[in-house]
Amino acid sequence: MVRLLLTSLVLTLASPALAAETLTLYSGRNEKLVGPLFKKFTEKTGVEVKVRYGGTSQLAATLMEEGAKTPADVFFSQDAGALGALAKAGQLQALPKETLDKVDARFRSPQGVWVGTSGRARVVAYNTKKVKADTLPKSILGFTDAKWKGRLGWAPTNASFQSFVTALRLLKGDEAATQWLKGIQANSPRVYKNNSAIIEALGRGEIDAGFVNHYYLFSAKKNNPSLPVANYFVAAGDPGALVNVAGVAILKGSKNPAAAKKLAAYLLDTEAQAYFAKETSEFPLVAGAKLAEGLPPLDKVGSPDLDLSRLDDLRGTVKLLQDTGVL
Repeated sequence: MVRLLLTSLVLTLASPALAAETLTLYSGRNEKLVGPLFKKFTEKTGVEVKVRYGGTSQLAATLMEEGAKTPADVFFSQDAGALGALAKAGQLQALPKETLDKVDARFRSPQGVWVGTSGRARVVAYNTKKVKADTLPKSILGFTDAKWKGRLGWAPTNASFQSFVTALRLLKGDEAATQWLKGIQANSPRVYKNNSAIIEALGRGEIDAGFVNHYYLFSAKKNNPSLPVANYFVAAGDPGALVNVAGVAILKGSKNPAAAKKLAAYLLDTEAQAYFAKETSEFPLVAGAKLAEGLPPLDKVGSPDLDLSRLDDLRGTVKLLQDTGVL
């Protein structure tokens, strides 16, 4: 009898129901940025998060290759295009309606399989000592004007720039995107490796204007508040006003979908939304969340009407950049 009782006790203690819940997360967002957030989630819920970090496109390709055998429960993507590719491949499961409904329809999957967690707007950053805001074009297309020759900077290998070009193709067509790229090329832009390098070049007065995501200037000004650079938002609805999102999705084969849903919901709660606004100066996507100082309301930015899932055609964009001599 004693032996039976001991055996029963051992089996009970070893029961998966009593073991700590764990999630396997593939994160295309930087560990330094989001690692603290996952720790807060574990402290709040008791769910342990095992994270594999990497580039968003690299992790999306890995998930495609692993298919139904992936150990991942959740994918946290730096951009909507990778989420769109996985959705198209049928690898994502539906999120709860209450999670989806926290975010405007523009910033979530039309099929309900991913949801944006924070947004970043494309802007034209400019040197305030060399350029007046009222002289800047209302459309990104206006920068092909010859008066901008030798005054611009861009980062063609950067993923955020390539997402913008993909949006331009979708909104205006490949021919218009080709003409814009050729027009900027004709203006002899300086080429930089990333957005941060463009902001630094603007601060030095090396260029007058550059195409970046909005939050890089906020980051630079934390170290140098007197930097003579400002963000300019083009007209609402323009391709240059694109707001792309970081977002979360649950894999169809998740072994712990209940915990995965908790994480998705947590990334949209008050604590996480405030974290994104404070630590990255990104746009929180849940209504009522406080913005970083100096950011306009998201509805004033006027991101063009575009299903962000369709930003998945990176291959077509890279080919266009190569065909036009940009890459």
